[in-house]
Parts: sequence; structure tokens; C-alpha cells
Amino acid sequence: MPDSGARPAVEVIVVNYNAGDALVRCVGSVLAQELSVNITVIDNASADRSVALLRETVGPLQNLAILQSNENLGFAKAVNEAARSLDLSGEFLLILNPDCEMLPGSLAALIEALARDPRAGLAGPMVVNHDGQPLRATLRHFPGPGSAFFTFTGLWRLGRWIPTFGGVEKTGRLPVETKPAEAVSGACMLLRQSGFLDVGGMDGDYGLHCEDLDLMYRLRQQGFYCLYVPESRVYHAQGISSRSRPVWVHWQKHRGMQRFFQKFQAGHTFFLLRWLVIAGIWLRFAATLPLVWIRHWRQ
Repeated sequence: MPDSGARPAVEVIVVNYNAGDALVRCVGSVLAQELSVNITVIDNASADRSVALLRETVGPLQNLAILQSNENLGFAKAVNEAARSLDLSGEFLLILNPDCEMLPGSLAALIEALARDPRAGLAGPMVVNHDGQPLRATLRHFPGPGSAFFTFTGLWRLGRWIPTFGGVEKTGRLPVETKPAEAVSGACMLLRQSGFLDVGGMDGDYGLHCEDLDLMYRLRQQGFYCLYVPESRVYHAQGISSRSRPVWVHWQKHRGMQRFFQKFQAGHTFFLLRWLVIAGIWLRFAATLPLVWIRHWRQ
């Protein structure tokens, strides 16, 4: 991107809930990007010392604001609440999970990719684990009855050999260059501020999960696609904020699936199939709930 003498200001929203010292690392990684950023951390009534740790570690900064809610608003409502406190008349808005760390140069790569492509409404990085390996949700398709079924049953693993069995997540090798995508990871999303406002922000009726897909889908309805930017890399320590309430998170995930389907796809789906999809979502919830409890007690 051409250097006009001043770096573009990026508004950054981080929704925190019991992220512990991961929140400190998250904010520190944004500050280390050496770009002009304004960071707003909105805390969803955390019970830990994550916000206190942040204040103790970074001290008062002109470009860091901390908002504290008396209740857990949910992710989407918290993003909207933070956005309402900002003057979104600039260029870019970054929505970042508190358990993410931006690797050096990752924000600049997202900005450059989005600035170069006027048809792109959102840019997402390669999201990696602690070994540097891409996480499954880094590059995704929008869920539909067929792809959701293959994902739920595990048949998506056959997708690399039999494309018909493709699930929500992409199988096989990921692109090595910036490419348009249906959906990317919601852990780190860079948008144009104008685009975020044009679609009305996030849908606050989601509690947790699928609100990111909803945002990307509404951008697509406006004629914009996502960009997958592998040059940008972000480490994601998944599940830190979810550990204290695994059943609630598991329920919200399936509630989000149902809302996404009913909002965008149910009206175009045959009546019987529509109810089979909804029944399948909640059968999956019931079938996988014991695994959630087992993983929780093993931690």
C-alpha cells in the first residue's frame, strides 16, 4: 500500500471474558504492530483479574480504552456496544479475540490486502496453533444442510478425495497467496469501518458462535467477499474464555447454528428438510455434550 506519510488509524475492539494474562499478550501484540491503532477492550463482567492485569502491565495509554459491563452481553452485543463508543469515520476496524496474538507484520498485511481490493469487505489471517499449524476454521465455507451434515458426521475428512463430501472447513492445502473466500476465521477480522456500519454491525441476537459467519454472509449479500491473507498470521489459544462455562458455550454454539440457518437458509429449504436440519443440530448438541463435560474435567 502506498505510504502517504501517515499510517492509517485502525480501531481495534477486543471483547474480554476471563481471558487472564492472554488479554495482556493480545493487547501487547497489537501495540507491537507499529501502526496507528486505537484499542477498545470491552469486558463482559469477567470474574478473573484479566482487566486488572492489563492495567498493571501496560499502564494508562492514550490509545487504550477499557469499558466494563455489569453483565455478560455476549460477543456480538459487546462488539456493537464498543463500536457505539467510537467515532467510526476512519478506514479500518479490527475485531480480535482476547486469546489471540498478532504476529509481527500481520496487521499491515491485512490492511494492505483490504486496501488493494475494493470488492473485499473483510480480511482474515492464517490462524495458527502454538506449533504454527493452521487451525481448521482458518478458511471456511458458509454452512448449508449438506456441508453441515458432512461436518457433523466427520465425512468432511473425505472431502480432499471426494469433493462432494466437503464440509464447512476447507480440506487439503491452504492457498499460499491472498485469495477471495466465502468465510474466514472470526477470531481476527479486519473490516472497513464504513462496511461494518452499512450492514448494521453484528447481530446481537447471537450469544456466542456463528455471529462472525452472519457478518460475513451479510457482507456478501451487499456484494462484498472475504479475503484470506496467509501472509498475515495470528496465534489463537482456543477456548480460554470458554473454560469456565463449557455447557453454556456448547449450547450457544448450536443455538447460533440454528439462528444462522433460520435467518438465511430455512426459507429456501423444503419444509421437511428444514425441520430435519434443526433436529440434527440439537441431536448433535445432545450427543456431544458428554464429551464437553469429559474435556472440561480433564483440564
